[in-house]
Amino acid sequence: MRKAVFLDRDGTIIDNQGDLGDPAGVHIIDGAGEAIKKLADAGWLLIVVTNQAGVARGVFTEKDIQLVHDHIDTLVGPIERYYYCCHHEEGILEEWRGSHPWRKPSPGMLEQAIEDFNIDVKTSWMVGDTARDIQAGISANCKTIWLTNPGRVSDETVPTLYCPSLAEAALFILAEEQVS
Repeated sequence: MRKAVFLDRDGTIIDNQGDLGDPAGVHIIDGAGEAIKKLADAGWLLIVVTNQAGVARGVFTEKDIQLVHDHIDTLVGPIERYYYCCHHEEGILEEWRGSHPWRKPSPGMLEQAIEDFNIDVKTSWMVGDTARDIQAGISANCKTIWLTNPGRVSDETVPTLYCPSLAEAALFILAEEQVS
């Protein structure tokens, strides 16, 4: 079985809290690229799980999501796979309107990756900047790290750990692995 770090995209790897379908809008958060490289070099499988309701809202297309992900790859390197969910309850496009088991806080994207890559969830982590990221990780039985920049944390759920950024989260994951 493999060990993995599941990463939210917006607010975790890139500085974005809205609908992003243009690669020119990709801005990597300080330290995120280095964190991803350190984790990959240590043998962690890196998988992005991201809600992308901009498709349901008609703001961009799935092709645009792929272009953004391709650009992120050129900037940060070894992401094994991107899983995304375009569904949203208030989508204007019928085929994407409604709930879906992949939409966080549901764990569907993580569960699919766990199956696809034979991942050991007990040694794996979900890192994200919102309660729904942490809830998805908990539901999938992963350890969780909530990135705690101002205004991000509520009492909706309790993660395994709080960290200020992906850079610090990666240092903790790597240190924790050495003690285990």
